[in-house]
Amino acid sequence: MSEGDLDNPIWASLASRHRALALGAGGVARYPAEVAPFLGVASADAGEGADADAALEALVPAGDTALVLGVAPRPGPRWRLRHLADLAQMICRAPIAAPDAGDDDAPIVELDAARREDALALTALVYPHYFRPRTMELGRYFGIYQDGRLAAMAGERMGTDGYTELSAICAHPDFLGRGHARRLLAFLANDNHARGRVPFLHVSQENPRAVGLYLRNGFELRRAIPFWALSRAEPARP
Repeated sequence: MSEGDLDNPIWASLASRHRALALGAGGVARYPAEVAPFLGVASADAGEGADADAALEALVPAGDTALVLGVAPRPGPRWRLRHLADLAQMICRAPIAAPDAGDDDAPIVELDAARREDALALTALVYPHYFRPRTMELGRYFGIYQDGRLAAMAGERMGTDGYTELSAICAHPDFLGRGHARRLLAFLANDNHARGRVPFLHVSQENPRAVGLYLRNGFELRRAIPFWALSRAEPARP
């Protein structure tokens, strides 16, 4: 897989690493809603016309909203495609220096099935909308516990054979400023490099604190990537 696949990351992921999860046919696919809200098209042309509209009808039920990143479909008038933002897509091309671990630093642990509810509770608090009941099926998730509570976490979401998206990098408000997110970021980025995969991520350009964290820790801006919401258009009122 080439770096160009990152220009259409949802489709690239559904067509490769997450092929077994993909719902759809032809050039339109999405994740099951309980896994992630993302939908991708092979190209804008593949997401246009009667066949694409029929695929969308089957994939996006009334009342649902699918999120699209990079390459968007061109659906018919029954659909509403709303531009949300241009996200910062950032990439880490080489291993990064890991912060020194102090004697009192809690260990990084994998968030297995026994810790799933802890992850869901933390993401519901600080990372809503994007993290679903089955999101942890997309990759590995790791966390740091402090005082018996999940203080911070980070994980893997979309990806191809050669690239892994890091996601859900967050800390509980009660444990901010303790370096947990930075430790998890370095750990997961370097682990992916060791596995032959280049880490990348997406972050709002209106979140300078997060952008700064990534820039200070080996990530660079690859591009601004458009982010849309796709839903059925409301019927015209009589």
